[in-house]
Amino acid sequence: MKTLISVLVIFLGISSAALVCAAQTIQVDITPGHATNRFVPNQALGAGVDRIAQEAIDKDLVQPALDRALSSGWQPVSFRQNTELAVEAWHWNPQGTWSDASGKGYFTGSANPTEFLRYSYGYSLPHRGFTRNDGTDNSGFSRLTDGDAASYWKSNPYLTQRFTDESDSAHPQWIVVDLAQLQQITSIQIKWAEPYAVRYIVQYWTGDDPIKAATRGVWQTFPGGVITNGQGSSATVQLAANPLPVRFLRILMTESSNTCDSHGSADPRNCVGYAIYELYIGTTTADGKFHDVVRHTADQEQTTTYCSSVDPWHEPSDLRSTKQAQVGFDLFYTSGVTRGLPAMIPVALLYDTPDNAAAEMAYLQKRAYPVSYVEMGEEADGQYMLPEDYAALYVQWATALHRVNPALKLGGPSFQGVNRDIEVWPDASGNVSWTARFVNYLKQHQRLNDLAFFSFEHYPYDPCRIPWGSLYDEPELVNHIMQVWREDGVPANIPMFITEGNLSSAASETYMDVFSGLWLADYVGSFLNAGGSGMYYFHYLPLQMEHGCNDSPGTFAMFTVDADYQIQQPLAQFFVAQLINLEWVQPGSAEHRVFTAKGDVDDGAGHALVTAYTLQRPDGQWSLLIVNRDQQNAHVVRISFQDQAARGAASFVGPVQISTFGREQYHWQPAETRFMAHDEHAGEHPVVVNTKGFADPDGPIKHADENATRETSYELPAASVTVIRGKIGAN
Repeated sequence: MKTLISVLVIFLGISSAALVCAAQTIQVDITPGHATNRFVPNQALGAGVDRIAQEAIDKDLVQPALDRALSSGWQPVSFRQNTELAVEAWHWNPQGTWSDASGKGYFTGSANPTEFLRYSYGYSLPHRGFTRNDGTDNSGFSRLTDGDAASYWKSNPYLTQRFTDESDSAHPQWIVVDLAQLQQITSIQIKWAEPYAVRYIVQYWTGDDPIKAATRGVWQTFPGGVITNGQGSSATVQLAANPLPVRFLRILMTESSNTCDSHGSADPRNCVGYAIYELYIGTTTADGKFHDVVRHTADQEQTTTYCSSVDPWHEPSDLRSTKQAQVGFDLFYTSGVTRGLPAMIPVALLYDTPDNAAAEMAYLQKRAYPVSYVEMGEEADGQYMLPEDYAALYVQWATALHRVNPALKLGGPSFQGVNRDIEVWPDASGNVSWTARFVNYLKQHQRLNDLAFFSFEHYPYDPCRIPWGSLYDEPELVNHIMQVWREDGVPANIPMFITEGNLSSAASETYMDVFSGLWLADYVGSFLNAGGSGMYYFHYLPLQMEHGCNDSPGTFAMFTVDADYQIQQPLAQFFVAQLINLEWVQPGSAEHRVFTAKGDVDDGAGHALVTAYTLQRPDGQWSLLIVNRDQQNAHVVRISFQDQAARGAASFVGPVQISTFGREQYHWQPAETRFMAHDEHAGEHPVVVNTKGFADPDGPIKHADENATRETSYELPAASVTVIRGKIGAN
């Protein structure tokens, strides 16, 4: 059975006859068996809380700021785990034990509640092999080219045979060096630490960028790049008789000496994997002298290196900073931000231990804090981890967590938010899909049942390139990427969550414009229509302005705040969040059904100007979330419903509630700088006016009630989001 909503666009001065000819339509299939999705608002429409300034934690998780955030209507909370992005170990509980009796090594937080956890912190990893990554913190540096003869990179011990029960060759570890431009190369010097590689190969890349474009090139092994009997120490390898032009070079390690590193033999984790003090790359002349082209410095000016994994060993002095903190679990659960609902909780995985993750879950269990889902690690793709390595860690962590509680619902991998399939270097079968290979690994190890959900982030746009026309893309973007994951092999019965999302990965003034509200409505509506199980708006709590792209200020949050984190005014996404959570849906725990809407109101170039998302609410009302993406023109619409099985038309009848938010209710006044001359001698001096911008008008949402008939028409102002809801009856 198929129902049509006919949308008739009426311009003032057009006759009734002309109106019929100019009719535009949105078709909505509300046949009971054709619902595209079912969801419960207090499970599906949430928001995320991330690592923020410690001062922000103190100011945001108290009244009145917290009530303002809650008034947006978002329900469950996803606790975001930022330390992984900064290549840090997470001490979710500052109290705990170190693996080394002297007070260093591998840390396990205490599972026994003692003191109130208000904050938690990240510890930098001293055996880091990244110069920079795709995370949020790029102030670290690699130990492979830092010029320090005593520091070294070491791979993750949990990716070795001792812990995976697979040959080390099944999880080869690697180093990639970016020489920044083509260099003539014949030789490499590797100053091995312990343990060293017995078998490894040295390769060069034939394409553009093996990290950013993994399928646009091939790794070629140097003529002298195959080493089958490595002896460690300082090894000079003659890679080619004649110089070869090389920018990217890879060392691929497949067999370890299994000798113990500088931390001793007491802990077996110290004696597996691979470790390198320093790398030197260049040429060797006839006189036997080596000529290095690598820049060795302990900052990001060094020659860039990337690595497959990092050993999570660290010590107390590696505490990064107490200015930025993850919210402590006790404060998180008792402050009121979770509304008492089960929360999605992360465990660190890329740079942690399964024991620490298990202790975290045991702590929450002892506190009786409700957990809905457990997200395993943070943005493995942005840390350049190959899917088989992530999957091997996932399996180990799942085993440890399910010992604590077999009912825990685990998932990942929390992709960082791209609009296309994640592709990596091909495996032996030529498969380049990250997701497909991750799912295949779980299947091959009979562990797919440990994947209770699939999670990814959604940041669809380049933050500095967001024209108004980008709005036209959002519904297709979110629908497409979910289809990609399914085609990669994510089973249809595994729910999908967007655990973090907003316009882009960097704040800018676009976030404050009404544009951001229209985007949010399309994003949420299209995600639910495409079958998504839950999304988490980012960021829930009020944050200070950031210095965004194009020299403009911006914020991820729904409010602007002053220097003391006192809320100054709500932003466009706050009002649209209220439309979604308090008007479109019926707040609470009852099930809603979603129906597809397709319109033909376009801009003449095939771009839909009006989109609509339809719900059948548990209170018996039909509710439409309508986005008029036309920046300049209002539309007046007439709505009708048609049930294919009943073969009859219907429309809203009786009381109808209409809620509208658009440019008439909100307009962002951007930051600006004006110049004026004080006198003829002083010249022109900049006088900065309105440096942070403000909204005027700034709400509220416009509410109206009508007594509808089938002839009733409804106005959609230019650049607006409107919710229309009521009961329907036959025409």
